Amino acid sequence: MQNDPSSTNGRPLSPTEYMWITPEEKAAGIDRKLKVAAHRYLCPTCGREFSLFQSRAVACKYCPKASSRCPYVRCPYCDNEFPIDGFIVPEGQKQDQRIMQDYADEQMNKWAETYNRR
Repeated sequence: MQNDPSSTNGRPLSPTEYMWITPEEKAAGIDRKLKVAAHRYLCPTCGREFSLFQSRAVACKYCPKASSRCPYVRCPYCDNEFPIDGFIVPEGQKQDQRIMQDYADEQMNKWAETYNRR
């Protein structure tokens, strides 16, 4: 199925392109941004899989840029950084990059406020 995140083989996804969302996912509040952020990407350095959420919550946890539109994603296993542009979202899609930076920041800030982690 084209544009289904489960069949992307780790390639960048666009939160603005069509993506299959089941009725159950819709009912649970899952949208395209969440699917892109939770999608597993393959680290080109160490070969391990990780998501944008995992990167921000683990590898970028204490970095002051982690919740301020950081243009990078960091592998939580080998600690190498890669640009979001071309790794998480398709290369050259600045709007997609901004959407995902803002979404990740918003979710990490919600988590921090909920669990008093500031």
